[in-house]
Amino acid sequence: MKNKIIYTLALSLVLLAGFAFTQHQPQAYLLTGQITDKTTGNALQRVEIKVISTGESTLSDAKGNYSIAVPGKNEQIRFSLQGYVTQTLDAGSGKKLDVSLLSEKAALDSAIVESKEEEDFAFGEVEEEALYEEVIIESAPKKTRSGRAKMSTTAGTGAAARMASPYPAEPAYDWNTEEYDVIKENGFKTAIDDPLSTFSIDVDNASYSNLRRVITNGGTPHKDMVRIEEMVNYFNYDYTDPKGEHPFSINTEISTAPWNPQHRLVHVGIQGKKLNYDELNPCNLVFLIDVSGSMSDHNKLPLLKSSLKLLLNELSEKDKVSLVVYAGAAGLVLPATPATQKEKILAALDQLQAGGSTAGGAGIQLAYNVAKENLIREGNNRVILCTDGDFNVGASSTAEMVRMIEEKRKEGIFLTIAGFGMGNYKDGRMEQISNAGNGNYYYIDNIREAEKVFVTDMRATLFTIAKDVKIQVEFNPEHVQAYRLIGYENRLLNKEDFNDDKKDAGELGAGHTVTALYEIIPVGVESSFVKSVDELKYQRDPGNDKKHNDELLTVKFRYKKPDGDTSILIEHPLKDNAVAIASTSDNFRWSAAVAEYGMILRDSEFKKEANYEQVLALAKGAKGKDINGYRQEFIQLVTSSSLLSE
Repeated sequence: MKNKIIYTLALSLVLLAGFAFTQHQPQAYLLTGQITDKTTGNALQRVEIKVISTGESTLSDAKGNYSIAVPGKNEQIRFSLQGYVTQTLDAGSGKKLDVSLLSEKAALDSAIVESKEEEDFAFGEVEEEALYEEVIIESAPKKTRSGRAKMSTTAGTGAAARMASPYPAEPAYDWNTEEYDVIKENGFKTAIDDPLSTFSIDVDNASYSNLRRVITNGGTPHKDMVRIEEMVNYFNYDYTDPKGEHPFSINTEISTAPWNPQHRLVHVGIQGKKLNYDELNPCNLVFLIDVSGSMSDHNKLPLLKSSLKLLLNELSEKDKVSLVVYAGAAGLVLPATPATQKEKILAALDQLQAGGSTAGGAGIQLAYNVAKENLIREGNNRVILCTDGDFNVGASSTAEMVRMIEEKRKEGIFLTIAGFGMGNYKDGRMEQISNAGNGNYYYIDNIREAEKVFVTDMRATLFTIAKDVKIQVEFNPEHVQAYRLIGYENRLLNKEDFNDDKKDAGELGAGHTVTALYEIIPVGVESSFVKSVDELKYQRDPGNDKKHNDELLTVKFRYKKPDGDTSILIEHPLKDNAVAIASTSDNFRWSAAVAEYGMILRDSEFKKEANYEQVLALAKGAKGKDINGYRQEFIQLVTSSSLLSE
């Protein structure tokens, strides 16, 4: 009996202690709220909400709403979005927390005003023009030794000096020296006089992420920033997988052109064979890193380091990595090192600092030499150039660089270019170098894009399944009065180049897709875009040949195997079987929406009835699964452009 009483008392004490303990434990709960723009009141989507203590995070939805599990009261919650000033707030004791984020552009404008007011208070009455110049001098980018403008993170006084953000908005003052090659938009060609359209494939997507950076920061992209084919090819498409001997499938559709109902739109989609991760060849990667003074901004070299660390996590024990840098001169920082020695590679990467002029030509020469010395015969040999494109020492003109790269590609070493930064970004130069080197070209504006490029896309990019890939489309003048290729202005080839195996063209990585769009004017449709010429005397009458009269066009596709020198031909005819746009695939409608958006941004002479409302309707109806949220981000981008245009 005594033992029973003791046991009962002990059990009671344990229960009481447990009750007291749980009473003092913080109670987990679900925190909800909405996130809006502090200036406009508009809902903000894809804002990252992160619980500091646990690392738990989520993203706000299209209406700005979010919900996240919080372990207890008074937890620190961080709210961050590219282009906005990050906030860290206490969750408090309530279960709802609405947040208003200030855009960095608005914050910078406010900082300049505050700085101006402080100057006025300190110095009394001065001329307005002189005061404005003083503020600009205080906040303007400083010059590096190489004479390039550089945004200082500590320059200025007052609020301008105190404001810190990982992704600054475009500067409010005029110091921009970015360079873009002029794009002369493709016009219509008549099918009876010029029935062949020939071009090299392009799987670059730098243009899209670059213009996204400008629009997100409240600006309007210059028309020559807009390469429509790169916008279209930024997104993945659900094409049929290849079957048979060729590592490609060709997919075609035809419907009405949304921006011009009298015209038709032809969609051509190429799907490359997907990567088999059990059969990966080893990689010989040489990172060529620009560490010149122009790379010191936090969205250049620091972001570059973070990006390469992401890629390093994707490599295997069979891969090896080298680091070459260039500033006033080029140097080998890390000889070829197995990717498993991550600490050694990271230590070499972390020690890099920006400073000096930019000897880009010497850096490229050294990087290719290192790649050649460590060449893996059956492997993937690649130089990955990371830069803002500002070369000024040695071989620095675009023409010189292109000729050098054209020579190097003959050695079986491919090239990838990752562009960083803003303010003095040299887009045209890097695109031309990439095209010359059997390469891919990306622009990285934030860490999410770095993840897409170096984790999602790069692994497949490293494994080339075909090189010198060309497309030639022959149009049937019985059905096609005129046609134009949308985009690819920098990738056009002469018709004779299609059969010339010595003519360089683009490469295609495992699992990659290539999408091209043609706008067609059917026979019998009157159009101001078709310029009349005198009737020709010696041309064959197309009406005499009825053999292929039901065909609208034929897509011809040439490629070489990665180690081959002779091209292989595939042909794919398309019959004139247009359907209503509502009955087309998500692939068709999504690409049409992106192309229409590009024509609006370019203020294209062919845009006709193109408008933001139609782009949004098409895009929302064709968003599909959108696992990574890239299509939803596009919809938000179009919405921003629409608001800015008003």
